[in-house]
Amino acid sequence: MPRFALQVEYDGAPFAGWQAQADQPSVQGAIEAALARLDPGFATRRIAAAGRTDAGVHATGQVAHADLDREWDPFRLSEALNWHLKPAPVAILRAARVPDDFHARFSAVERRYLFRLVARRAPLTHGRGQVWQVLNPLDVDAMRAGAAHLVGHHDFTTFRSSICQAKSPVKSLDEIRIEVADIPQGYEYRFHLRARSFLHNQVRSIVGTLERVGAGSWAPERVGQALAARDRAACGPVCPPHGLYLTGVGYPCDPFDGPIGR
Repeated sequence: MPRFALQVEYDGAPFAGWQAQADQPSVQGAIEAALARLDPGFATRRIAAAGRTDAGVHATGQVAHADLDREWDPFRLSEALNWHLKPAPVAILRAARVPDDFHARFSAVERRYLFRLVARRAPLTHGRGQVWQVLNPLDVDAMRAGAAHLVGHHDFTTFRSSICQAKSPVKSLDEIRIEVADIPQGYEYRFHLRARSFLHNQVRSIVGTLERVGAGSWAPERVGQALAARDRAACGPVCPPHGLYLTGVGYPCDPFDGPIGR
């Protein structure tokens, strides 16, 4: 069976998350239904993704793979899938033929996330459901100082969900970069996080904690103290899912760049 990698973009608002569920809409379920219309033999198979995003979380660079019964031109496959995905807010950005040993999850060496936070008094008319809104400006330098305590190889027990199924809380967080931009009557803060893998709710726990630093409720050094506590109770609030985006997945060889992909 030929294996294809799919680069996927979606609005997570109407879904109960990436993972297929019997009684709720999911991104995985929408793509699998579209694949089954193109390839009847696929109806008994599943796709695998680089990350199982939670309910309400978006993606601009999710990667999944699927095994199909027939060969497809990658461009025609992406076009056909997009036709059958309508009107769901899911788009196949690119498709590529990949080797049989490629696995969207286990071959990945890096995941990149973005969290968007807007600070302004007026309600949002554009981007509602796409960002987390707070009312008052944040101290970006303080948040950067707090974030510096988290970069590196650490036990992230404090910053993972109590229902996280990862075997170990020890992870290497390679980057936290915080950008700020002026918007009408406010500011948008963009948190970029990069690591080989993340724990359940790790990004949302980190951003929620850093927001407390930016608001002046926490001193930057308290982030380091919370990390050292290795105690979920020491974490700041977990921010809502609708500001979070999976923006990219890294592989030793880019599946979408080369003679086997378009």
